[in-house]
Amino acid sequence: MIPSDPITLVLSIILCLLFVLFFFEWKKNPYNLPPGPRPLPIIGNLHILDVNRPYLTMHELSKKYGAVYTLQLGVEKVVVICGYEAVKDALVNHADELSGRPNVALLDEMYKGNGVTLSSNDNWRAMRRFTLSTLRDFGMGKDAIENKISEESNFLVQKFRSYKGEPFDNILNINAAVSNIIVYILLSKRFDYEDPTLLKLIKMYNENTMLTGCPMAVLYNTYPSVMRWFTNVSEKALRNVNEMHAFIRDTFTNHRKQLDVNDQRNLIDSFLVKQQEEKPNPKLYFTNENLTQLTYDLFEAGMETTSTTLRWGLLLMMKYPEIQKKVHSEIDKVIGSNEPQVIHRREMPYTDAVIHEIQRFGNIVPANMPHATTQDVNFRGYLLPKGIQVIPLLTSVLYDKDHFEKADEFYPEHFLDSSGNFVRKEAFIPFSAGKRSCAGESLAKMELYMFFTRLLQNFTFKAPPGAALDLTPAVGFTASPMPYKMCAIPRV
Repeated sequence: MIPSDPITLVLSIILCLLFVLFFFEWKKNPYNLPPGPRPLPIIGNLHILDVNRPYLTMHELSKKYGAVYTLQLGVEKVVVICGYEAVKDALVNHADELSGRPNVALLDEMYKGNGVTLSSNDNWRAMRRFTLSTLRDFGMGKDAIENKISEESNFLVQKFRSYKGEPFDNILNINAAVSNIIVYILLSKRFDYEDPTLLKLIKMYNENTMLTGCPMAVLYNTYPSVMRWFTNVSEKALRNVNEMHAFIRDTFTNHRKQLDVNDQRNLIDSFLVKQQEEKPNPKLYFTNENLTQLTYDLFEAGMETTSTTLRWGLLLMMKYPEIQKKVHSEIDKVIGSNEPQVIHRREMPYTDAVIHEIQRFGNIVPANMPHATTQDVNFRGYLLPKGIQVIPLLTSVLYDKDHFEKADEFYPEHFLDSSGNFVRKEAFIPFSAGKRSCAGESLAKMELYMFFTRLLQNFTFKAPPGAALDLTPAVGFTASPMPYKMCAIPRV
């Protein structure tokens, strides 16, 4: 019977069309995605997302929907994986199937699939193999780089002493000190902390870290064709990238002029030699575009996460002076007035525990780098389609209450046994895990220990009189501390 009322007729037709569309979508979509919050038309689940710190919402949703659930950002479905067991299963047991990178509008425009951080497939494999082998060749984990870090930590101590106990903002000084380590590996040089070139590079990197994690970036990535008319977030980020790329290209152009195949001084030299060797190969990986982006990637990764962790460390030492006092005591007992060395670390369980807890509590890359499936994947009872974005949420691992007794607190005893000995925790994976884990992990660990102990050996860190110490993370792709000032009071 056909309805006589026109409105009823129109609604009936719409319902029939929706049923047909749903039926055919169901028929052609054999995938079994995990359940999640009900999405709204067009916006998906954006209305429930904390766009300043989306990882907090993602972690909270896991309490209702379980370790694996589906979140919809606009019209794109994203699989979120939470908790140590599920994340380890994804990144280690399904390493190849989840080694891809998804299409994320702003990141695609910035990185263009080059380099190592956001590349995929054979290009990523070639760049990662080269990066790992070359970092080892130029000292990662060896005495040469330890000496370079020790030397740089002394420059940083001198800089802190120059403030004579008065309040100062430490961000540029720490950024400069840490970046000089990766600059040494990339370019065989160091910059003075006031060098305008270095300060400009740091400023642009820091701005892009904030831009790629801001609310407008979330909206831009969800609706790129629409949001490009309403925000300049892409324009700003690309302007910074293009300027940094220009600096990098000038640098390796100069290196090419001085290249000696038998005397490779740094990573850029090694890449240029590989480029010459590869020329007869029709499938090229060692291109100028990959060199430019790889240098960008390594400078970014080599500076950002380590310097942010150190800034969290000094803030937490001010917040918890009784913990700072215990670190001082252990440094005095084991090292005294000598320069810290990596070999001392095994005799310093409390300091080691504090550094690990700074990394855990600081939660520097809370949402991890985005992953994507490289093929259809059966994962924990669900069938995930090739190309779907997967977020192995590091926040949910580092704050997993099944593995960390006081997960929401800064508690170095997470890494100590009842006798005060250092204990490793399997859920401690701040560098992620599997084939996409941080290539510079061993270098970062050495830097954190050397810089932190050298600074604590020389200073007591205190908040300026009347200052409140806020542990709320700033907005950005990484979770850095809010800007703060500190007083470095000399101990010796």
